[in-house]
Amino acid sequence: MAEAVLHHPRRRVRTALADSATATPELRARLLDGPASDATAVAVGPIAHRTPVPPLPDRAYERLLNHERGMVRYETVQSAGTPAHVLVPLAGHEDPLFRVAACRRVWSELTDEVRAALLGDADPAVRTMASLQVMHEDEERTAELVEALADYRRLGDVMERGRLGRPLAERLLGEGERLARLASNPTFPSDLAAGLAGHEAPAVRLAVSARPELSEEERAAIDWTVRPEDRLDTLRWVWDAREDTDLLRRRATSAHTWLRRSAAVCPKLPEDCVEPLAGDADFAVHLLLAEFHPTAPPELLLDLFLHGTHRAVGSLTSRPQFPAAGLAARFGDASEPEARRPALRDPGATPALAERLSRDPAVRVREAAALDRRLPVARLLELPEDPKVGWAAARNPLLPVPEMRALLDRAGVPGL
Repeated sequence: MAEAVLHHPRRRVRTALADSATATPELRARLLDGPASDATAVAVGPIAHRTPVPPLPDRAYERLLNHERGMVRYETVQSAGTPAHVLVPLAGHEDPLFRVAACRRVWSELTDEVRAALLGDADPAVRTMASLQVMHEDEERTAELVEALADYRRLGDVMERGRLGRPLAERLLGEGERLARLASNPTFPSDLAAGLAGHEAPAVRLAVSARPELSEEERAAIDWTVRPEDRLDTLRWVWDAREDTDLLRRRATSAHTWLRRSAAVCPKLPEDCVEPLAGDADFAVHLLLAEFHPTAPPELLLDLFLHGTHRAVGSLTSRPQFPAAGLAARFGDASEPEARRPALRDPGATPALAERLSRDPAVRVREAAALDRRLPVARLLELPEDPKVGWAAARNPLLPVPEMRALLDRAGVPGL
């Protein structure tokens, strides 16, 4: 089957292989032996949500980085799947695009000598990208970036993350632009930040209230609001201290929602903080804890999967601690469709349960049953005719090969 996909006349079919997170790296690399147009898809690679995808063989990256098409080279150095050992040598490449990528992607892997060369590079784009990597510790480069990026979208990043000398901080404050990002910068002088605590803009007040130097009492004195639906980036100063368990414990027990959310994403969050955050009043705290903490309670993951409305809850079933044993007995006869569906995640679920759920009135339950390998083949053969779940049955590896071929023939797919 893989050979047929590799040599299929339709590009869409071939590049589906390049997009597959389950296809082997060697198989994806073989697409480079086909039409040149397939190389872009190989360079981009699979995009798996928070799941690492094995990198291509080194010889494939060599071909991609030397490809005749500029877009292929660009996508290769931009791809999150391209490993560090491939990118590090690009810091000395003649193409500025490659040097920029090395600065952005593998700065911490470069030697001091190479970093110094990039900071003094002849190409302004390379110098800028290199400076962005050190601005958090360099007032002078931060000031240079403010001038160089005055009309550029990255200016907000510089204001939030660069190391600010007082004269620059006062000037930026006086200009009155992007004040929320400015107030979020821990190096923004605390007395200047305090002057923004009563600002008319809620985003500015919120940024001030989440500064690292404030006590709980000082935070409470500011009129800040975090609504359940507000999407907030993790506070950088909390993330930077993610190995400091004492600091994480203080942030996890803060009355400030943004601090608790930020602590919840840190894998080193102390165990004595996990249960309290699992019962936090803020939904985002639960969800972030479930997504990122290695010991988030299994029942929390199950409860979010069953009752959460955020799109991320569907991915919780891939977490190692998501419960499985006993779900068939607990939920096989549940009144709610979303509760019946996880019953099939139980390794003890029977073929009889899979068959019964394949006739469920809820489409999503039938889909889960159609994908289940315990579904009796006789029932599986009936499902491709169901317009709502036929696609799921077609993906079930137990579907007999003759039936697979018949489905492809009916769909007009040649050559398989």
